[in-house]
Amino acid sequence: MHPWLLLALALPSLAALDKTHGVSPSLVSKYLPSTKGSHQTWTCLDGSKEIAWSAVNDDYCDCQDGSDEPGTSACPNNKFYCRNEGHIGAIIQSSRVNDGLCEQECCDGSDEPSGVCPNTCQEVGAEHRKKTDAERKLRKTGSKIRSSYIAYAHKEKKRLEVLVADLVKEIETREKEVERLRDIAERAESLSAAELERKKQSPLYQSLLVHHTALKSLQKEHKKHLEREKALGDILTSLRTGYNPNYQDMAVLEAVRGWEALAGLPHINDVRKGDDGEADTTAEKPTTEDNVEDEGLWNAAKIEKELDQLLKTDHVTLLLEHDQLVGPASAQSLLLDISAYLPDVLLPSYHSFRDSVLSALSVFGIGGGGASDTSAESNRARVALSDAEHSLKLTQDEQRTANEDLSDIFDPDGFGPEGEWKKLDGMCLSKDTGEYTYEVCLFDEARQIPNSGGSGFSLGKFSSWDKAARAGELEYYTRQHYTQGAKCWNGPHRSVELVLTCGTENTLLTVAELEKCEYQITGTTPALCRPLEDEHTKDEL
Repeated sequence: MHPWLLLALALPSLAALDKTHGVSPSLVSKYLPSTKGSHQTWTCLDGSKEIAWSAVNDDYCDCQDGSDEPGTSACPNNKFYCRNEGHIGAIIQSSRVNDGLCEQECCDGSDEPSGVCPNTCQEVGAEHRKKTDAERKLRKTGSKIRSSYIAYAHKEKKRLEVLVADLVKEIETREKEVERLRDIAERAESLSAAELERKKQSPLYQSLLVHHTALKSLQKEHKKHLEREKALGDILTSLRTGYNPNYQDMAVLEAVRGWEALAGLPHINDVRKGDDGEADTTAEKPTTEDNVEDEGLWNAAKIEKELDQLLKTDHVTLLLEHDQLVGPASAQSLLLDISAYLPDVLLPSYHSFRDSVLSALSVFGIGGGGASDTSAESNRARVALSDAEHSLKLTQDEQRTANEDLSDIFDPDGFGPEGEWKKLDGMCLSKDTGEYTYEVCLFDEARQIPNSGGSGFSLGKFSSWDKAARAGELEYYTRQHYTQGAKCWNGPHRSVELVLTCGTENTLLTVAELEKCEYQITGTTPALCRPLEDEHTKDEL
C-alpha cells in the first residue's frame, strides 16, 4: 500500500479520533474536559499545562509528558493501549502506532487507522483461552502431585526427628559401653598372664564354664527333639487326614485320637461332617495346664531367641567385671599395684623404673610373666573396645547426616520452602538422543552415556539452583546447574543447565549443546506446579 494512500486514510480517522483512544482503563477517568465559559479545556496529566480539549489526540504533542496524545505517535516515548475486546488488552510503544504495520499485540487493529488491520481478537482470544484452560488443567493436576511431594517431606521430617532422637539415646548407650570396655581393657592390660590364669581357677569362673557347656549341650539336644517332634507330627497328621474311619483298626484310631488330643485338634470325623469331607488341619491352641509357665522359667520362644546370645557371653570379661565389683585381688604384688597410689605426673617415670626392675628380676627367674606380658585376653579386650569405638563413630556419623538431612528438607536453598523437592532427591531421569543417552540424577550427577557401549562421561555434579533469582521464588527452582564434569579435550569441564517447567511427569524433553561441552537439558516436573491462587479467576476479556 502506498504511503500517500495511508495518509489519505489516516487524515479523516484522526479527525474523528476518540479522545480516550489508546488510553489504558486505569486512566480513562482522567480524560474528561473542563468547561470554561463556552470553551472546553483539559490539563496535562503532569499538571504542567492546560490545553484545549480539541487538542487531545490531534496528532500534535502539546504536553511535556505526552499525555495529550495517547492514541497517536506524535509524542516520543509514549505508550499506546490496545483494548483487544474479546482477548486481553496490551500496551505497545506509541512509535509503532500509525506506522502501516499491524502489530501482533493489537489484535483489534487499533494501532492503525480503521480498515487497515483486521480485528482478529475473537479468534485469538478463543485460542488463548483454550491454551490457558489446558495450562490450568495441567497445573491443577500437577499441583495435586506436588502436594503429595510436600506430604512426603513432612513424613520424612517426622521420620528423621524420631531417628535423631533414637540415635541420641543409642549414642549415650554406646558411650557408656565404650567406657566400660575401656576400663576392662585397661584392667586386662594391667594383669599378667599368670595372674589371669590364677583368677580363672576360681570356683565362680569354673562353674560358669560348666554351666556354659551344659547349656550348649541342652541346646543341641533341644534342637534334636524339635526336629524329631516335627517329623512325628507330620507322620501323625498325614495318618489323621488319610485314614479310612470305616475300617475298624483300633490301633490307628487310638493313634489319631491321641494325636488330636495332644495337638489340640478337633476329631477328624467332626471336621469332615462340617465341611463336606474336606479336612481342616488348623490347630487350636491347647488349653492344658502344661501351658502355664512357672515363674522365671523360659518358654520355647525365649529359648529360641536368647539362648544363642547367652552362650556367646565372654566369661573372661565377666571375671574382670567381677573383680572390679568386689575390689582388687589382695595377692597382687605391691610393686605392681603401687601405680594406683601415685599421681598421674609420676606414672611414666614409675612405669619405666618398674619395667627395668622386672626385666632385671626375670634374668634370675624371679617375677616371670609380669605385667609386661600381653595375653590373648588383653588383646581381645582391646579388640572389643576398638569395635565399640567404631560402632560409636558410625552412630555419631549417622546422627550428623540425619541432622543435615533434617535441616535441608524445608531449606529454600535446598529442597524448597515446602520441601517439595525432597521426594525427587536422587531420582534419575534419562533422554535417548540416538547416539547418546543423557541421564540426570537430581541433586546428584548428570552423565552422558554412549549407546554403542563404552564408558560414559560425567557432565557435572549438582552445584546450585538459578543464581539469577532469589531463593523461595518460583523462578529460582526452574534451573539446576551441574558443574565440574569430565574435562573436554582442549576445552572446559563439562556442565549442564537443567531447565524445568510445570508438568504432570518427571521427564527430560530435549538436549542441546549450546557451547562446546556446555549442555542445556529441558524437562518437566510436578514440583514446579504451584496451586492456582484462585480457581475461579478468569482471564480479562
